[in-house]
Amino acid sequence: MKTVKCLVWDLDDTLWDGVVLEGDRPRPFPAAIEALHTLDRRGILHAVAGRGELARAAGHLAEHGLTNLFCACEVGWGEKSASIRRIAADLNIGLDTIAFADNDPAERAEVAAALPMVRCYPAERVGELAELAEFRPPQVTDEARHRRHRYLAERDRAAAERAFPGPPSEFLASLGLTMTVRAAGEADFARAHELTLRTHQLNTTGRTLDAGQLRDLCASPDHEVLVADVTDRFGAHGTVGLAVLREDGPDVVLELLLTSCRVLNRGIGAVLLGHLVRDVLARGRRPVARFVPTAANRIMLVTLRFAGFEPGAGSTLVFDPHRPPPAAPGHLRIVDGRTG
Repeated sequence: MKTVKCLVWDLDDTLWDGVVLEGDRPRPFPAAIEALHTLDRRGILHAVAGRGELARAAGHLAEHGLTNLFCACEVGWGEKSASIRRIAADLNIGLDTIAFADNDPAERAEVAAALPMVRCYPAERVGELAELAEFRPPQVTDEARHRRHRYLAERDRAAAERAFPGPPSEFLASLGLTMTVRAAGEADFARAHELTLRTHQLNTTGRTLDAGQLRDLCASPDHEVLVADVTDRFGAHGTVGLAVLREDGPDVVLELLLTSCRVLNRGIGAVLLGHLVRDVLARGRRPVARFVPTAANRIMLVTLRFAGFEPGAGSTLVFDPHRPPPAAPGHLRIVDGRTG
């Protein structure tokens, strides 16, 4: 059973005791508040799919200091299943990682019929959700604990981009993006493992690595494990990239490269790859990359080809020595923590 990534809440008689549009000033249920905070600390997001008027509902959430606990808020009179579809799209998560809590059996039945992959729970069970296996991630990383803040910052970025008067390239340049590439340490292993599990499109091999494997690779004299952190003027994106390199005679083999889908539209994967290629070439070595096709990662093959890699033997791609190395990006500053 997949771990829940987002719990979608009904509001009236589920999150709080009453109906806002009927003139009530309902107080949130204590069990609901406890569930909100407990799941948030585990990196599980919250969203709203409620009935009523958005302004009234948002005002009542704000009155009780709950606004920033929710990464998406859908309030209106349409089908709840349609709201949940939009929430999944906005948060870029699968419908099979969403749960839904509502006091109304008819609403739960509508969602269950339209979206059978969404797990539905009656409001009276909200207080026990934190004890269920599907709401208990196998590990809670620092990245997970800050996941809500990352999504809220991304919401602000998206709003700023919509309001930006110039072309996308100028908006990117206005963000003040900085990527720090550094050697992975013990504190990074849980997040790096999480990235291998969660990243499918932007993953060169689909390979997963647990903390023990990453620790062994870091200790190997022939391997280098790097992570990439990204920040901008809206805050930290967190650790969004992982690279595993292996020295093999005159070659440096990129055994694995992946970047979080959250930064897909920032071009971070191409930037990280270009930086690694330039670094290997500067050391007088030949860049080689492994690529194993999966059902989702064709975009990484395109990224490798644009960076100058051509098919080699088996699953390897070799950098074309007749091509110039990828140029450093103009919209993002790179800090290599290995060299200062």
